[in-house]
Amino acid sequence: MALSGKIDHPGFEQIILPYCGQQRPEVKSGPAFGVDVSLIELPGKLGLALTSDPLSLIPSLGLQESAWLSVHLMANDMATTGFAPQYAQMVLNLPPTLTEADFKNYWEFVHQYCKAIGVAITGGHTGSIEGQNSTIAGGGTMVLTAPFDEILLSRYARSGDAIIVTKQCAMSSAAILAMSFPETVKNKLGTEVYNDCCALFYQTSSLPDALAAKAINKLGLTAMHDVTEGGVLGAIFEMAVASGNGVLVNNNKLPIGQPQRVICSLFDLDARFCIGAGAMVMAADPAYAPAIVQQLQAQGISATIVGELKEQAHRCLLVEEGVTAPMPYFSKDPYWAAFYNAYKNGWK
Repeated sequence: MALSGKIDHPGFEQIILPYCGQQRPEVKSGPAFGVDVSLIELPGKLGLALTSDPLSLIPSLGLQESAWLSVHLMANDMATTGFAPQYAQMVLNLPPTLTEADFKNYWEFVHQYCKAIGVAITGGHTGSIEGQNSTIAGGGTMVLTAPFDEILLSRYARSGDAIIVTKQCAMSSAAILAMSFPETVKNKLGTEVYNDCCALFYQTSSLPDALAAKAINKLGLTAMHDVTEGGVLGAIFEMAVASGNGVLVNNNKLPIGQPQRVICSLFDLDARFCIGAGAMVMAADPAYAPAIVQQLQAQGISATIVGELKEQAHRCLLVEEGVTAPMPYFSKDPYWAAFYNAYKNGWK
């Protein structure tokens, strides 16, 4: 296992999972592959859900856009519970080159985006680190409390459930690549494609999708999983593994917009397998799934039924051009290599 990028499944199973401190009976869902949040049972029939993620500080995107990603990538994980996050802790390890004015600007946007979704920032740590040149400026944890029995987890998905994908594949990949390499994208693909990709950036919150789906039908919706590294197909695969199910996905049903198709082609990426924040994978009782899709669409949130969960554990299949074959899963998202290759090649 190479220790670069996000840890892969075998590394997680071998290094992290056996060594997670004291086992406590109230921890009902701890570290697990394909599960976005941890869940603790509290007195009074309450549950405490938590998630952690890196904080972004990406100069090529800008301070406002970095703050958006910092807040909403965590909030997307929390959204899979069917509830909105309430509290956040932030640990900032800032590069010494960041000016006080820029830090103030960045932090005010973090505050603004947290306030907009009802999140109180309750503490953390702030410092500047020599040699810190990463686009990751620390990490954050979001927390919520809700009725224990109403909190959803991706491992609650059931055999026979329909799989719904909201919005489209690779929205965040397309947006960030276009915004990071604007001259190249405009020159090779045109200004219209560039503008279309940039317009996807602020659609990368899946919190509205999750809350709308939960409100539409609490009985029909069984599980949700946020689309991040590995893309839509990676998220579907992870939900299947987390819930002990197999899955059958119709490739022709996967929603991919034209801006994502052309920019992924330029960067030699497959839109189905690269970072796709903003989309949400949902498992739903097949009797309710069409109504959930219809009502999401009525609220302006596109949604598509793309497959179903099966009883065969760990047998994940993809139907493509009439051929059924094992669904690929990539532990390393190809987006990162595409980004750094473009950077090394001098793309602007």
